[in-house]
Amino acid sequence: MIAKGFILKTSTAGIVFSATLLGTQTGCVGYVDRADTGRMYAVSPVVETTFVIEDDYVYYPSYQIYYSSRRHQYAYRDGHNWISRPAPHGVSLNRLQASPSVRMEFHDSPAQHHEAVTQQYPKNWSPPRANPERKENRKNDDRDQHSENHGR
Repeated sequence: MIAKGFILKTSTAGIVFSATLLGTQTGCVGYVDRADTGRMYAVSPVVETTFVIEDDYVYYPSYQIYYSSRRHQYAYRDGHNWISRPAPHGVSLNRLQASPSVRMEFHDSPAQHHEAVTQQYPKNWSPPRANPERKENRKNDDRDQHSENHGR
């Protein structure tokens, strides 16, 4: 029996020693040594880049229709709703493109700006025309001033 007890004690001591040794070894695996630089390093998060392509609109006041060349869509009001489609409604493309138009400065929905746009560009709006007679008169005025300044 003494032999059995001795083996038992040795086994218990061996188990305790093995567990202690295993615990220290496991503890060492989780420890990372680094120089004390005062800096910490972190993995930067993944950044997704999003490109936003802004709409550009041409407005046709006679028909109250907007055209987006980026979307290739015509936008207009139909009652209280805004409609977008690939062809203008109620007018041929040739007639629409022959009518006065103005490039818009906004890049979001025409619905957001339509009230102000219609006030600035009513249905009967047309771009200012160059007056060739006025240009000729300006040239004559310049000649007269030049002659007066140099003693005619």
